[in-house]
Amino acid sequence: MTPFPCTACGKCCKNVHLSPQTDYLNRGDGTCRHFDDDTKLCSIYQDRPLVCRVEEYYEKNLSDLYEWDDFVKMNLDICENLL
Repeated sequence: MTPFPCTACGKCCKNVHLSPQTDYLNRGDGTCRHFDDDTKLCSIYQDRPLVCRVEEYYEKNLSDLYEWDDFVKMNLDICENLL
């Protein structure tokens, strides 16, 4: 399995309100409460929730539904459409 090609752009972290799986992380403006606006990085990266650990989340919850390459493509398509 190739690693998920995350560029650390922060788009997913700024849109946690768009998914029921991540909405609980919303600090009130749609952005994850652990997103550091200054560094544009996760302030708890080593201890981030499972839903933020793309490969692990896929293996545990989605590997029986999608092939890895298809899952990556779906996520990259979604990412491209985020503001």
